[in-house]
Amino acid sequence: MAEYCEYEWNHRRCDVSNTSPSKSKSLSGTEDKTLVIQAVRNLMSTRPEIEFLRTDDNFIIRFLHARKNNVPDSFELMANYYSYRQRNRQLFVNFVATEIGIQQALRDGFPGVLPERDRKGRCVLVIFTANWDHCAYSLEVIYRALLLSLERLIEKQRNQVNGFVVVVDWSEFSFRQSSNLNPRILKLMIEGLQDCFPARFKGIHFINQPWYVEAALTVIRPFLKEKTKDKIFLHGNNLSTLHDYVPKDILPAELGGEAPSYNPLLWANEMLELPSIDKIRGLSFSDVCCPSPEKKPETLTTNNHSRDNKLIEENKCYIQENGTTLS
Repeated sequence: MAEYCEYEWNHRRCDVSNTSPSKSKSLSGTEDKTLVIQAVRNLMSTRPEIEFLRTDDNFIIRFLHARKNNVPDSFELMANYYSYRQRNRQLFVNFVATEIGIQQALRDGFPGVLPERDRKGRCVLVIFTANWDHCAYSLEVIYRALLLSLERLIEKQRNQVNGFVVVVDWSEFSFRQSSNLNPRILKLMIEGLQDCFPARFKGIHFINQPWYVEAALTVIRPFLKEKTKDKIFLHGNNLSTLHDYVPKDILPAELGGEAPSYNPLLWANEMLELPSIDKIRGLSFSDVCCPSPEKKPETLTTNNHSRDNKLIEENKCYIQENGTTLS
């Protein structure tokens, strides 16, 4: 396994001591946020080829937060957001958590979301790559599940301002799985997340990455901006350096943390809006994501009941196997 930051993106060693908290300005600090929002809205007429489907204040604010209230940059990001969706319509067909492929990816933890924030108030996403059933769903499906989760999380203004941290564990990720890392989809993911989505990624941490993953990183490196490269940290099998960035007390046991073993069904059920059998003590997503909009009562079909009961039974089995205490 590679040691911490042995793979140098910018021909330099990563130094934890050189990092400092980055502070984002909130729109609450502006004299009149209505004027700033309207300034972005006024620029839409300059891009008639783009169909801006949403122009409400709350939607525009997320782009302003992502670009520190810079109006031209915020509008450019918003234009990229919609232009990307127009160019890649196949990604957003049946773009819902209940779509069978997306649902399976979510249930396998693509992505997972920790219920607690890090010390800087950032939302933490975790991905355990060995859980990828590449025979059942593709890398594109994983990307769709990730985008859908981010759309849900970015509704909360605290996530817009503080940003996200991503931890990717490559333990037991096989060479066969790596052969399904489609270069076209990887490029599509980089374009979509780097330039076309209103999220501030503060750090992407890889642990236990094998040599063939580092080889894949070499391929995608030319598509990364310098600012993005600076936010990628390769820790190898040195978990202590990961803990310098993400505190142990919020990380699951699989990542050397002090929290319980990670259960991917927790976030999957949140996205699928399934009723919980019981809330696991101390684990609630109320702080990291907005509550789901209330739905009108509807009659569930037998298939829906079967699907929901299956997820609940899996939750019960997971809790029993890991000895988790229920509240």
